[in-house]
Amino acid sequence: MTNPIRDPATKIVPRDAMVGIRRTLAAQGKTVVFTNGTFDLLHIGHAVYLHQARCLGDVLVVGLNSDASVRRYKGPRRPIVPQDARARMLAALECVDYVVVFDEDEPRDLIAALEPDVLVKGADWSHYVSGRDIVEAQGGRVVLLDLVPGWSTTALIERIRHAHEEGPP
Repeated sequence: MTNPIRDPATKIVPRDAMVGIRRTLAAQGKTVVFTNGTFDLLHIGHAVYLHQARCLGDVLVVGLNSDASVRRYKGPRRPIVPQDARARMLAALECVDYVVVFDEDEPRDLIAALEPDVLVKGADWSHYVSGRDIVEAQGGRVVLLDLVPGWSTTALIERIRHAHEEGPP
């Protein structure tokens, strides 16, 4: 059964508020799933991934890299879409229950504060999952999900650039 449709604006919460919400969810026996990323230029790969992540528990919390965090990680030309718009797009998805923007380079502090039951990353992160040790130490589990072949934000940006360079058909 899915959650009733909520106003997406109510899904975007600050870290401190999310910690309080997490305590309530734990008291209710809810399984909290956490994932994170930049989610720049939201595409079908993201939608499939987030839906699969949500199916692993009762509540899906998405940690969203802030604009400053994305620039440090991906360079000065990213993100393409500002954090407020990225957060609103994620919050508009029915499978996403909460979005928390974080400014650190990695979500370790956020993961430690939220203590999710399940930590999810794409299979392309099998070499390193930030917060794995935290989640596993508290008895949680880490799940790596397969990606939708051919879909990544970097590949999408390159396709757009190539199409722009070629000009109109």
